[in-house]
Order: sequence, then C-alpha cells, then structure tokens
Amino acid sequence: MAKKLFIKTYGCQMNVYDSARMVELLAPLGYAPTDEAGEADMVILNTCHIREKASEKVFSELGRLRAERRERGAENVIVAVAGCVAQAEGAEIIRRAPDVDIVLGPQTYHRLPEMVARATRAHAAKQFRPDLPRGAGLLDTEFPAESKFDFLTVTNESPVSAFLAIQEGCDKFCTFCVVPYTRGAEFSRPVARVIDEARALVAAGAREITLLGQNVNAYHGEAPNGSGDGSTWSLSRLIRELADRIPDLARIRYTTSHPRDMDDDLIAAHGDVPQLMPFLHLPVQSGADRVLEAMNRQHGVDLYRRIVDKLRAARPDLAFSSDFIVGFPGESAKDFAATMALVNEIEFAMAYSFKYSPRPGTPASSMELQVPEAEQDARLQELQAVLNAQQQAFNRAAVGRVLPVLLEKAGRRDGQLVGKSPHAQAVHVDAGREQIGTVIETRITDLGRFSLRGEIETPPANFRPTEAHLMEASA
Repeated sequence: MAKKLFIKTYGCQMNVYDSARMVELLAPLGYAPTDEAGEADMVILNTCHIREKASEKVFSELGRLRAERRERGAENVIVAVAGCVAQAEGAEIIRRAPDVDIVLGPQTYHRLPEMVARATRAHAAKQFRPDLPRGAGLLDTEFPAESKFDFLTVTNESPVSAFLAIQEGCDKFCTFCVVPYTRGAEFSRPVARVIDEARALVAAGAREITLLGQNVNAYHGEAPNGSGDGSTWSLSRLIRELADRIPDLARIRYTTSHPRDMDDDLIAAHGDVPQLMPFLHLPVQSGADRVLEAMNRQHGVDLYRRIVDKLRAARPDLAFSSDFIVGFPGESAKDFAATMALVNEIEFAMAYSFKYSPRPGTPASSMELQVPEAEQDARLQELQAVLNAQQQAFNRAAVGRVLPVLLEKAGRRDGQLVGKSPHAQAVHVDAGREQIGTVIETRITDLGRFSLRGEIETPPANFRPTEAHLMEASA
C-alpha cells in the first residue's frame, strides 16, 4: 500500500515548484500525495520567510500537527520543515520542536530521499529503544556545490499551467529581504536543461509555462551545444527559443522581475512573441526615491515609469501587477503620498501590498525611525482600497469582451471549468471536462469579487454537453 505524503506550501510560486519536485523525488520511496494531513505518513511544511511572523506560524502549525498525531496515535509520521524558514532558523526549529525529523533548506531538497530513509530507520530503532528521542533531528541547510536541479525528474503528468524554475537566488540585497540569505547567490540553469524540461512538461500536458526566478529577468543561462566559451542567453532569447521550438506551448509567462534587469530586448519580446502573455509582475515597492534608496532597490521611480511606458508601447494591452511595502523605516507621509500618486498614475490590474515587518539579520531591521504600527495599518488600508478598486475596474472592463481563455481545471460545480485569461484573470465557464487544456474564445458576461464569468462564444467541434448542461437547457 502506498504511503501518503502531505505538503503544506507557503509563499511564492518557487515554493509551489519546489513542493511539486519533492513529491516527484519521494514517489520512488512509495509516497503518494494526499490533501489530508490527518491521513499522511509524512508531512512537509514548505515555508516562506517573507510574510510577517513567518517562523511563529510554522511553530504553531508544528504544535497543531503534534497534537493531531497524538490524538490518532500516529507517532511514526515523519515530519519535515523545508524552505526559507528552515534555511534561516534550522537550528532553532530543532531546538524548539525536537519531534521534527528533518529540516532542510531550499537548496538541499534533492537530498530529501536520503534523509527520509534515515528518519525511517530512526523511527524503526525507537520501537526497540523507546528511550530514544522521537525526532530524527536531521538538519541540512548547506549551499551544496552541486545544483539541486541536476537531480530533478519531470512528472509524466503535468498541470495545464505549469511552473518551470530557470533562475534562483538574488544578488540585489534589498535591505528588507532575506532571499539572498535563504536562497543564495543568483544561479541560472543552462538553456539546454530548461528547454528539455519545457518539452517534457508540454509533452505531459502543459499548455502554459511560467518561468520562475527570484530575479527571473536576470537570467543568464549557459548557451546550448556545449560551446564552452562562457556565452550565455538572456531571458528574452530563451523566451523566443521556447516559442519557436515547442509548437504546442500556447502561452509563456515569467515572474518575478526586477526593474533594473528589464532590458530593451525583453521589452521588445512582449511585442514580438504572441505566446508571451500581456501580463507582467514588476515590483516597485515604493513610489518615493528616498525610500527606494533606503531599500537598496537600485532603481528610481523615473526608471520604473520609463520601463512601463516602453512596455506599453511594445504591447498596448499589457497589464501590470506589483508589490508594495508601506511603513518602511523612515517613510514619511510625503513618501507615502508619492506611492499613492504612482499607483494612481500607473493603474495596476493586481498588486500585493504589505506592512513592513523586520526580518532578523536584514539591515532594515536595525534602522532607526521605525513607523508606528497604527500608522502602517492606516497607510496599508488606504493603499489597498485604491489597489482593489483598480483591480475591480480592470476586471469590469472585460465584461462584454471576447477573450481567449485557457481552460485548466474543474470548477466547484458539475459542468463548470475554470480557466485563465491572457491577463491571468480566473474565468468560470460552463464546459465539459474534455475541454480542459484547450484555449476557447469566451464572452465575459459578469464578474465576481476577484474572477470573471463567461460563456463559450463558439464551442469547438468536439464539444459535448454534459448532463448538467442538458438539465440546465431543459429547465
């Protein structure tokens, strides 16, 4: 009987990608994924250190899992903590949660099968030696010389929209961010390996691929064909190659970008490559140059404006999302007003916004002039009110239009599918499951809070109405 594996994933798309790879790495050991932690033989918390009080949330979840294991008498469940909290606070996790078996950072999860085998042996030994500690206490947060990507396999079944990590780590050292310390220096995967994985994903069913990286547009992967001359490809050249060489790859996206690395050729690719979707996540963090300098963002507001103008000139229907931090140390009311002015000027289709919260070990955590939390709360509410209104306005503008929607998965009710517009909006339509993986011209009829509803404009020739469709028609 297969053992059950439950993974709880926090944070970014890179963590989603890493969790999927961990599932594949553990499959040869007999583990099959489950959505129920209560029935799992192994639980992995794949953590993120970006959000406020991230480590305390991990310890709280570990406590809940401990109580649940005791309640159902499942003391042999293997518990692992992975990701950026594990990297930053691995020794503290072992100290505070001694029943945790494995703690591993984001650069070492390719060693997970070996660590699981060791933890399994430790659990077996405890049956004969009850005095032994419950947890195996295995800690691996090194930055190994070998790349974890060299050990990855590609699943035989991919989601319609798949992630593909092409770059990892960060050399920017923003003063608020832990990524350079938890993910390490920037590393780009060789072009040939990226193309091979993309081909495998498409052959297994993917129609859309999102290229991932902490600074994805800083990609400089080793050129193919083993030239050995040290030549590299940029992200724009990689995108053009993927679009040209993989016919069944209908859509390409990439995230997350840094304004400093948005070069003219990548901007031009948005107008030249039809498969490159007209939606770009381009974090700015603040609309005040003084705050951006304190953040060590290495770009100013004027550069951000010029990049947006160039991108819109290359692709007029391009929509933007962004990240914002309010209440950064020293942020004045005038600085915050500048952020609000930039938001109203650019008009974002979607955005993530947060109060500043100190991360241990980062330069900003020891800066003076920390903004009082009450003021942070007020600024965040004001910013989010405008951002939410802009998102609603952007979605409302789609009503009545016909959009190509990539149908990805079943919806909440029978006869319903959920797809994605070119601008990454979730779209609910009535369609049969056989249409999953197809791009359908869809007339947008209505909008929900953060999604759209539509009707298929011209069903394909092989469209077959479901029983739910027939019942609705007869009613």
